Amino acid sequence: MGAEVDAQEFTRADRTRHREKVRRCLDVFARMLRDSVFDTDDPMVGLEVELNLVDEANDPALKNAEALERIADPAWQTELGQFNIEINVPPARLREGGLADFEANLRRSLNDAEAKSSEIGAHLVMIGVLPTLAEGHMGPASLSGNPRYRLLSEQILAARGEDIELSIQGLPPASEQVETTAGTILPEAACTSTQLHVQTSPSEFAAYWNASQAVSAIQLALGANSPYLLGKQLWRETRIPLFEQATDTRGEELKAQGVRPRVWFGERWVTSVFDLFEENVRYFPALLPITDEEDPVRVLEGGGTPNLSELRLHNGTVYRWNRPVYDIAGGVPHLRVENRVLAAGPTVVDTMANAAFYFGLVRTLAESERPLWSAMSFSAAEENFHTAAQHGIDAQVFWPGIGQVPATELVLRRLLPMAKQGLDSWGVPGADSDRLLGVIEGRCLAGVNGAEWFVRRMAERDGQDRYDALRAVTGEYRERMHTNDPVHTW
Repeated sequence: MGAEVDAQEFTRADRTRHREKVRRCLDVFARMLRDSVFDTDDPMVGLEVELNLVDEANDPALKNAEALERIADPAWQTELGQFNIEINVPPARLREGGLADFEANLRRSLNDAEAKSSEIGAHLVMIGVLPTLAEGHMGPASLSGNPRYRLLSEQILAARGEDIELSIQGLPPASEQVETTAGTILPEAACTSTQLHVQTSPSEFAAYWNASQAVSAIQLALGANSPYLLGKQLWRETRIPLFEQATDTRGEELKAQGVRPRVWFGERWVTSVFDLFEENVRYFPALLPITDEEDPVRVLEGGGTPNLSELRLHNGTVYRWNRPVYDIAGGVPHLRVENRVLAAGPTVVDTMANAAFYFGLVRTLAESERPLWSAMSFSAAEENFHTAAQHGIDAQVFWPGIGQVPATELVLRRLLPMAKQGLDSWGVPGADSDRLLGVIEGRCLAGVNGAEWFVRRMAERDGQDRYDALRAVTGEYRERMHTNDPVHTW
């Protein structure tokens, strides 16, 4: 999302040339999959976290450029809104203490960044949607300086042909609602997430992606952390409908025709990573039709590794909740599943518990002799996903062999042992997996995650001005975030 591009306009010829190049890249990618040139011997995992910036009053601080200048660490970069920044934690191998390394690196980096950014009155908050955002923060002036973001905004609005509409209905008993329009994709900047990466071989990719899709609802139920948007109490994970609507290039007529949305759960289980890249090319026009000079056929036939820049850029503008990634490290290509389901926060230990649960569970499911998805319809997985986004830790989901079951009961009785088995297979030390999965167990037993804690604290301030209450609870959240105590113990 943050790749640098030059500000520019695109002609019809640019789009034609780009489409041809993307298809050429896709053909080369298919050849590479057949020839097994990918790095798969010792897979790594990765972690990215997006954060919000707030001022002393806990309102959004539009200072990401100044904050990054103070932090002065290449691991940190801009995100879409000036109140966002992102950290990329160095990838690691789980068998080499990766979870402990992630946790130590993340805590150290966050503490250092907070100390430096606070000098300019900007404080870090890990939460899915910043509760104190108001409509005044959603204008063009809040876009980050990277020209890519303005280009994306212009191209999405041009494709749509009209302003973006946000319409999100909250749940009883509050039943609050957001109904508004936006002339930029700034509402997308309200969505800050944790992104987990799993490297895998081409032959195993489909199993890891399908497993990630199947468990995404459970991740949402456990990790929901976005209950407020523009002052309204909505879904427990409001990021989901907000992100789906904020980057929607379809007007009402295209929706009625069945055109796919760019923020997409998908529509079927897959048998190959090629299925996903091919769908992206077949269903979605390019938003950024930037074409470089590389001839991927010549590079491949010359023994090199093609960048496939156009395919990768296009893939980065189709926002699947579990996204396929082609990348190159040390001159060797590899594949990853990028899991984009989780909100940021609340704490580093909560984040690492979510990561441990995901890494362990998908490994067990991907290596199962009878795949879960052979007994579960794709539509059931998608329904689970949106149900969990609405209800969070109180969600009831469908699970093969059980039927409808509270997500917390499913985790406690069946999925935690599977996650432990998967972490053992990764080679994670038992003390690390027991501690982090213990956080998930505690969250389920208490029935409290970030969203639930926030809503309960707001209920104690019922009758107070809504934004004053949001500022106060956000301030308390920020203080507790720095203790690194798991949210269910707050």
